[in-house]
Amino acid sequence: MKIKRKLLLALAASVAAAGAAIPAVQPAFAASLAEVTNFGSNPGGMRMHIYVPDSRPANPAIVVAMHGCGGSGPGFYSGSEFASLANQYGFIVIYPSAMQEAGFGRCFDTWSDAAKRRDGGSDPVSIMSMIAYTVLQYGADQTRVFATGSSSGGMMTQHMLALYPDRFKAGAAFMGVPFNCFANAADYPPGSSQCTGGSMNRTPQQWGDAVRQVNPGFTGPRPRVQLWHGTSDTLVPYSLLQESVEQWTNVHGLSQTPTSSDTPQAGWNRRRYADSSGTVRVEALSIQGAGHSLPSSGMAASAVAFFGLTTTGPSTPPSPSAPPSPSTPPSPSTPPSPSTPPSPSTSPSPSSTPGTGACRVTSAVDAWNNGLVENLTITNTTGAAINGWSLVFTLPGGQVITSGWNAAYSPASGQVTARNLAYNAGIPAGGSVSIGFQANHTGNAGKPTSYTLNGATCVIA
Repeated sequence: MKIKRKLLLALAASVAAAGAAIPAVQPAFAASLAEVTNFGSNPGGMRMHIYVPDSRPANPAIVVAMHGCGGSGPGFYSGSEFASLANQYGFIVIYPSAMQEAGFGRCFDTWSDAAKRRDGGSDPVSIMSMIAYTVLQYGADQTRVFATGSSSGGMMTQHMLALYPDRFKAGAAFMGVPFNCFANAADYPPGSSQCTGGSMNRTPQQWGDAVRQVNPGFTGPRPRVQLWHGTSDTLVPYSLLQESVEQWTNVHGLSQTPTSSDTPQAGWNRRRYADSSGTVRVEALSIQGAGHSLPSSGMAASAVAFFGLTTTGPSTPPSPSAPPSPSTPPSPSTPPSPSTPPSPSTSPSPSSTPGTGACRVTSAVDAWNNGLVENLTITNTTGAAINGWSLVFTLPGGQVITSGWNAAYSPASGQVTARNLAYNAGIPAGGSVSIGFQANHTGNAGKPTSYTLNGATCVIA
């Protein structure tokens, strides 16, 4: 065990050293890695680095890429292919750096009670703040957020998919473990853990229940999951790949028998688990002879393809007139828990009330059998800035808001008022703000038919 620890620490040191040369304060618009030092609520005390390619669509996807124990965001940036793929396909990459000391150096917290509860605190809340910052700062598409990571980052990938199934579309975990595998902090260091001791064996139902218990009321679609593991991995045993497969197939209501299997590349054995429509919900890849050393060449590209980000190339957005400094961004609030409507921060009284037709609202609804997500863009079409706003709309019958972001919503049904939060109270002339919410419905997944901003009727785009 001492030999294993020395080898891992040496590997972590080399990864950290590789990341040390990466500049952390250059503007993200220069297509280099940039550090953001004030991205919002940060109970995990984490660091955030971001890579924003020069060429990207107006609403780019987000990939959260997470390092292993002892590593760092800059180290994972330089040691993986996600940034070069971002250049090719136009998505933004967030590189969090864990600060929790646990056995093998700094690791992502997947063991504490706070980290196992949605919006409970610790690293998961910090990561969600990074995502919220990126959506606000770069107009990123909050319906196309993906998670990936290696070792501790692979563990956190599965962790985030379990905590926030409504915020992540898919994930790719390299050398991870199922959600809730670690009992507590004392069980975490892989070398002495019950989870990674080689004998962890729960039933698919037990694994699936662990995920469902996080948010018992959630009935929406679950993120698709890709799982990678080397057959010769002894630090995080290869047997845990099967435990992860059992968890996520059970969560998706799938059979334990794969619907197909193949060898997409020499040494890669792939099992796929598709739903009745043929959509692959869970994919497991066993890498023959590989130890604790993933991802290697080509694997990041396969993960990005699994996410569906390789179908279209990026377009070049208009150059911003005044790129923001990464050291002084706004501080977005953490997206609220579905069980507790968000409370607005103290905000100024409206300083200007637009006249009729002086605002525009664009809405998009993504619905499933009894739930939906609605994203709204509010545009100030006047020649004067708005300082403090309230958007009023009436939900169709049967719709009840369960969670929301970038605004405080009250009440949860009927005629709803969405009020600004402290960080987005101002809408400049010609500017926009994006908000959204998740709701349950009883059959009517339609949009509101009218909106008023500070008492004035808005044009619906």
